[in-house]
Amino acid sequence: MRFAVIGVVLLAMGTLVGCSSSSKAQNPLAPSITTQPANQSLPVGQSATFTVLAAGTAPLTYQWQKNMTAIAGATAATYMTSPVAAGDNNAQFRVVVSNAAGQVTSNPATKVDAEPLYVSAANIAGGTHNVLYVATEHGTMYAFDADTGAVLWHVSLLGTGETPSDDHGCGQITPEIGITSTPVIDRSAATNGTIYAVAMSKNSSGTYFQRLHALDLTSGAELRGGPTTVQAKFPGTGDNSSGGNVVFAPGQYAERAGLLLINHTIYTTWTSHCDFRPYTGWIIAYSATTLGQSSVLNLTPNGNEGSIWMAGTAPAADRAGNIYFLDANGTFDTTLNSSGFPAQGDFGNTFVKVSTSSGLTVADYFATFDTVSKSSADIDLGSGGALLLPDLTDGSGQTVHLAVGAGKDSNLYVVSRDNLGKFNSASNNIHQELDGALPGGIWGMPAYFNNTVFYGSVGSTLKAFSITNALLSAAPTSQSSASFVYPGTTPSISANGSNNGIVWAHENSSPAVLHAYDATDLGHEVYNSNQAGTRDQFGAGNKFITPMITNGKVYVGTTNGVAVFGLLH
Repeated sequence: MRFAVIGVVLLAMGTLVGCSSSSKAQNPLAPSITTQPANQSLPVGQSATFTVLAAGTAPLTYQWQKNMTAIAGATAATYMTSPVAAGDNNAQFRVVVSNAAGQVTSNPATKVDAEPLYVSAANIAGGTHNVLYVATEHGTMYAFDADTGAVLWHVSLLGTGETPSDDHGCGQITPEIGITSTPVIDRSAATNGTIYAVAMSKNSSGTYFQRLHALDLTSGAELRGGPTTVQAKFPGTGDNSSGGNVVFAPGQYAERAGLLLINHTIYTTWTSHCDFRPYTGWIIAYSATTLGQSSVLNLTPNGNEGSIWMAGTAPAADRAGNIYFLDANGTFDTTLNSSGFPAQGDFGNTFVKVSTSSGLTVADYFATFDTVSKSSADIDLGSGGALLLPDLTDGSGQTVHLAVGAGKDSNLYVVSRDNLGKFNSASNNIHQELDGALPGGIWGMPAYFNNTVFYGSVGSTLKAFSITNALLSAAPTSQSSASFVYPGTTPSISANGSNNGIVWAHENSSPAVLHAYDATDLGHEVYNSNQAGTRDQFGAGNKFITPMITNGKVYVGTTNGVAVFGLLH
């Protein structure tokens, strides 16, 4: 395969390294930056131009840096790079502005943890463009021309005077938290279509905010009177309860799992920071047309923990609007009511089906027979994402509706969506269970293609499990030669209908590696980004990255940008 990096992302970056000013007007004022250099994405062979506007007592001096090293002769407020090469992907540029009173360095670069999203043939910026939407942990949303890399618009989703959240001393999302979850797009919403995103921030007093935004696809302008500040309460006496309700505390949570849009409703799901209590498990729904809160469900209202994160993957949904996900370790009530549900409504460490037909209610669930001990040992299901399989026919000729899920215990669980199995202290009453099939555990989501399920567990190979008579093969039918370090990999599929399937997988190594495998035989690797030496390398790895494939290109989020792969001409 003649495949390579064909575009690069150049990031204007840096942090405040020194700034002092005097309260006396006669003393010189230290420099301050009034307009930051803008991040840029452009094809190989073109030059980027960075500009900074600064205030302070003259004379001001400028020194541009590339990857922390001063660039000879780059001492003006504007700097034009040399024509970029593939090896410049994710190169970091910043400028230090100085005077006699101090110095200041341009804004920090930021990670891309959310999966980039793509819209074809959008009427934007005075023309028709294929557009790549990129959300960053600095709280910024970008719209790039997906073919040329030109920035079409970018907006900050931080409130006035606010910054992205700090990482709360937790290394799961670091060093800052802005937009973590993958946004969702509705091309039919409003005049030009809408992209919905959740951003976290804090103000100078240390107060944290979570806000849901609805942005015009063509301009980034806020729609629906937004943003809406996320607030919620739910009846219960669990963590952070008051007056008979558990209360949503925005600083205790991160929106890690991707947003879900079904039936004109946005569903947000919430996780904690490194299991720092107090926290519980929240699903909070909003109208996509008004941004008004429409329903709230707490999964551990009379207990603790039980958050939803699923390694950044979004909850799944069926045609009836039911939502499926894997809940993390937390309180589970082994005392059941007459319907087989936890008596206190606590569903920690379960495979959950939630009905949306009349508000949010748990319609069904599955918990392993040893769920309580596994929660206590932090060997829970919540590290993985749920996947709904297409209708299948079993050995008796009956149509079955299945879902698959896996977490930290190395087992692969196949459940019937019509009867998930609930809880039995002696056995797991589910459709199929493959014990030890996924060594190292799952911190990601599987993919499906042509009657095959693909899983990439931690420290192990990417594996294919074929489906026959609505049962997964007991052992992999093929697997990669490469193993994937933590967090394993979430594969993506590209194909021409049911033919020419390719399984794409991101390896969180240093340098990171993008792999492409023949979907019919994972032992046949058709491409990886290390095979041409440094030509296609795109920096250090970033966990929970899902390759996004469209229109002959593959887009991969990185620690400080997006790498773009395409066919060599």
